[in-house]
Amino acid sequence: MTAPQRRQPSSDNASARALWMSTIAFTICFAVWTIFSIIGIRIKQEFGLTETEFGLLVGTPILTGSLVRIVLGVWTDRYGGRLVYVATMLAAAGATFLLAYAKTYPEMLLAGLGVGLAGGSFAVGVAYVSRFFPPEKQGTALGIFGAGNVGAAVTKLLAPFVLLAWGWQTVAQLWAVALFVMAAVFWFSTRDDPVIRQRQGRRAAPKSFLHEFAPLKTLQVWRFALYYFFAFGAFVALSLWLPRYLIGAYGFDISTAGILAAAFSIPASIFRAYGGMLSDRVGARTVMYWTLTVSAVAALILSLPPADLLVPGITGRVALHFEIGPVPFVAVLFILGFFMSLGKAAVYKHIPTYYPDNVGAVGGLVGMIGGLGGFILPIAFGLLYDLTGLWSSCFMLLFVLVTVSLVWMHFAVRRIERHAVRAAPANVQAYDYAAQ
Repeated sequence: MTAPQRRQPSSDNASARALWMSTIAFTICFAVWTIFSIIGIRIKQEFGLTETEFGLLVGTPILTGSLVRIVLGVWTDRYGGRLVYVATMLAAAGATFLLAYAKTYPEMLLAGLGVGLAGGSFAVGVAYVSRFFPPEKQGTALGIFGAGNVGAAVTKLLAPFVLLAWGWQTVAQLWAVALFVMAAVFWFSTRDDPVIRQRQGRRAAPKSFLHEFAPLKTLQVWRFALYYFFAFGAFVALSLWLPRYLIGAYGFDISTAGILAAAFSIPASIFRAYGGMLSDRVGARTVMYWTLTVSAVAALILSLPPADLLVPGITGRVALHFEIGPVPFVAVLFILGFFMSLGKAAVYKHIPTYYPDNVGAVGGLVGMIGGLGGFILPIAFGLLYDLTGLWSSCFMLLFVLVTVSLVWMHFAVRRIERHAVRAAPANVQAYDYAAQ
């Protein structure tokens, strides 16, 4: 196990500026990344798409944003987050602007692949921001940065009004312009991280690619990735799927569905900063236990489908109807989003603690797997609905996913604790810190 390496915080306000500018940039990137959650509904109507085709459409940007994360993370470790962040935003802005001119379903899928580059910004920001802060503050810093997930709520709240007024093409164009402007502001308002500046000063040779990817051989990294597949991947999937869910299951119009879906996206985003602080204070492992346990209960409740029951009574059979109405649905959804936000922060608290020299590669892989959840799950949601006709089938799948994650984590933690008891006393301090 690698002992954490402490970094000295910047002597000026560069660390605070890097954190807040990265967070704002990630918010805009995330708004772009989830743009199909709103405009995809209109596109579905115009092209007569099935639920599975709609799931593929909204998931395509998620695929690109997931697959490029590991590469972008390694590039950030080697070339610096400032350069890679700006290049990523410019490329995504160009693809988003061209989306407005797509005329066929295949063209939209192709444009969606380019739009997805915006999602890769997360791996860049994690590696960039973490280098400005010492280990005991990285959970808080990365939690604040990760709160940029609120960009999904920005799209849900604003895009429906732009769409209804000027069309979905205008949404794509305006979101692209915002991303381009943010790229320029970021370049002129930030500086390279401390590691890159030191490397430039001594002109040391960069690490080999084999060294960058070495930690990916450990099973622990893939366990973290499964947690993130749920905490982040399911968050993205629900952010994309919920407007369609609320329209189909409860009959809301697109504006109301977008606002209600934000009741999930907002807590699932802004409380990530609180999750980072909790992870610094009580330990990331404890926060993950809370996240997975409460999420399993919430997913179980939401997975219950409407049902009509006939039960024997004193005077004969009594007809009963069970259904989760929109108010309790949104309430439980808020709780689910809140704990998912804590879990997202806790996962990324683990990474710089266990792998301080490979944050880009490990964070990129974990982010990639989590992002793939955002691609795979909407398609699975649509397929399950087409097969079963049950809107709640998506939450049945999430219940299985979170239960598997909780069981694996519990047995892994028990194994780690048994090994720690046998370890020499000299290793206890390093274990206690990393085990958080």
